[in-house]
Parts: sequence; C-alpha cells; structure tokens
Amino acid sequence: MWLVAAFLVFSPGAVAHAQGADDPSQVNLDENEYRVAVNIRYDNEPVENARVVVSGGGYEAEAVTNDRGQARIGVPTTDAYEVLVDEETLPEGVTVDGENPLTVEYGSQSFRPANFFLGEGERQTTGLMNQFVERLVNGLNFGLMLALAAIGLSLIFGTTGLTNFAHAEMVTLGAVLAWAFGVFLGWPIWIAIILAVALSGVFGWAVDAGIWRPMRRRGIGLVQLMILTIGFSLALRYVFQYFIGGGTYQLPGAGGTRHQILGPIRLSTIDMVSMGVSVLVLLGVAFWLLRTRTGKATRAVADNRPLAAASGIDVEAVTRIVWIAGAALAGLSGVLWAYFRPGIKWDMGAQILLLIFAAVCLGGLGTAFGALIGALVIGVLVEVSTLWIPSDIKYVGALGVLVLILLVRPQGLLGRRERIG
Repeated sequence: MWLVAAFLVFSPGAVAHAQGADDPSQVNLDENEYRVAVNIRYDNEPVENARVVVSGGGYEAEAVTNDRGQARIGVPTTDAYEVLVDEETLPEGVTVDGENPLTVEYGSQSFRPANFFLGEGERQTTGLMNQFVERLVNGLNFGLMLALAAIGLSLIFGTTGLTNFAHAEMVTLGAVLAWAFGVFLGWPIWIAIILAVALSGVFGWAVDAGIWRPMRRRGIGLVQLMILTIGFSLALRYVFQYFIGGGTYQLPGAGGTRHQILGPIRLSTIDMVSMGVSVLVLLGVAFWLLRTRTGKATRAVADNRPLAAASGIDVEAVTRIVWIAGAALAGLSGVLWAYFRPGIKWDMGAQILLLIFAAVCLGGLGTAFGALIGALVIGVLVEVSTLWIPSDIKYVGALGVLVLILLVRPQGLLGRRERIG
C-alpha cells in the first residue's frame, strides 16, 4: 500500500493569482515568484490538514493541505529547500517512508518533482534538543544582524533623543542599493555591498543636515519630531515601491546549500560569512566607543548632552558622526537581512522595525551595548519560539517581550532610571 504522496513543483515566472487571506493551503504566493506545490494522498485518497513546512536559506513557511490534499507555498529563490511533512498531523498509524524532510531544488527544467511515500508504521521524529540547537544558532545569526540596526537606532536616540521610525527605511535602503549595484548594474557583489553601506552613511548625514539639524536649532519638540519620522518613513517606503515595484528580488548567492557544521547545526556559506561580518563590525563599534576620542565623546553626549556641550565637546559634530554611523550600520543590516530572509522588498525594513525597537527597549534606551544584548535575546527568542508556535507569527513574541520589559524594568537591562520620563 505504498503510494506516491507528494509532488513538489517550482514554477518560475508564473503569476500568482489572488488567494484568500484565510486559506491556510495557499501561503506567500503573491510575495514570491517561485512556489512549491504539495499533493499528499494515502490509499488513493487526499490527506487533509497535513502540515507541511518549507525551509532553506533562512526562509521558512508552512501550510496545511486542503480537502484535495494540496498546498502551495511561495519561495523566494530557486536554491535548495527542505520540505517537511509533520507526521503528527497525518492519519493515525500513517508515516512517511523514506526521507523526511526531503531536499529539493530548482533545476534546468521548468519543475523538479520529489516524492513522499506514506505507509503504516512507527513514526520517527527529530529530537527536540536537535531542533532547539539548530534554531538557537539561527537565532544568534538573526540577533547579530538585528544588533547592527538596533545599535544605530540606540545611538541616534541617545545623542538626540529622537525616536526614529524611519530607521526601518535605512535598513531597506542598504539592501536596495546593494541590489541596484550588484544585480541591476552587474557589479561584483562585494563592491556593491561596500558602496551600499557607504551611501547609506551619506544618506544618514544628508537627512540629519537637511531635516533634523534645522529642526533641533528651531527647538521643535521631540513628540513633533517623532511624528515627522513616521511620515518620513511612509514617504521613503512608497518611494522604494515606486522604483522597484512590489516584487521580491534576490542578491547574488542568496540561499545556497547548507553545510553540516556540528551535530544538528547546519549553516550555508552566506550564513557563516554573515555571522563573521556581524561579529567583526560589532567588535569595531565596541572599540570605537571604548577606545577612541570620538567614541568617548559620543558616550558623553548620549549620557548628558548639555553637560557634554558645557565641557567643550562639539555635540553637533558628534551627532553628525552618529547619524552617519547609525545609517551605515542599518544599511549593512539590510544587506544581511536580505540574505537571511532571503529577498529584497520595498517594505522589508518595516517588517523588523518592531524587533529593532524591542531590542533597544530591552537593552536600555540610548545604550549601544544594551541594544546588542537586547538584539541577541530577541533574535534567539524569535527563532526558538517556532518550536511551539507557527513560524508565521513568530515575531509576536517580540511584542510580548516589549510589554513585559516596560512593566517590569522600563529602563531596560543596562539602562538607568533617570533616562526615562
């Protein structure tokens, strides 16, 4: 009674048709050009409500088969993906015979099938500890990337008091510039990334010089400035949409095969490079803050801006440097986020803005090292939480952390009470 139970098909170039928002068998089709089509049958009958998870290259999505035993999941690239059938959702006594998950990838043909076989027998499941370790490593990778953006946001808040909602668009800008140079213009990707980060820093300087510095000189209140950042964020977001459209774009090398590192830990080459770059940049930021005159001046301005000015520190020059550094860090975070997700969209920064703010609040407003700790905690929490909750709502945990930290310790882990209010 062995039957072919699933065919998984990548359909490049197909136009996604409108799907009902409440249809759990149709997931992420409008956002992605490629798709995995799953058809599960047992004993020549469709298997309904079977949970299927597609993951690879930092991307993960899941669907539930409909009454025809079918599900379709959109994927952003044509690289290798793992497709897992959750055996706990199969009929009683029915298991997947053979590999589960299966590794599938798009080939030179228009589609590539991969077959599951269902049969009766004892179910085998991946150990909870192995899943925990794998998600923990992914969470550290995500947290390091998140820390780059969070530190920039925290430094800007510390030196100016500005709650910058447009920081999300600085994240998007870095990824879009890298795509424009590396894919649209066809330049080497390492040159494209360096230029993207540098131009992100230039954009931060221009925004401060053109908008925020004149506002500070006129004594505009922080609440009004915060509202202005929301409007600026929306304006930039739709500028991105106007120029690149609503599709998802890939940087060269996105996705890729994941290598077995140690035990259940599997990372792609891009993952390892991303983690290495993040650690090096974060160490560089720490050295700058602790060992250089400019870094010490930045900490002094963040601690007490009027006192720093009275002691002879050029607070406007420090603020200018912080805007450049914060925007450059956000741009680099956007590039790494595009590889981790993977994919570039016009609103990609807004998708992690809550996580960035949660990391900053958890670590302590205005503290760079607090933002680092907060980002690592949020990154690990988000990825590990998928052991118990669907991956589509894994970011909700960041909101819970934000509410909890504001109730229990509103100044954050490394913040001080006099910073609040």
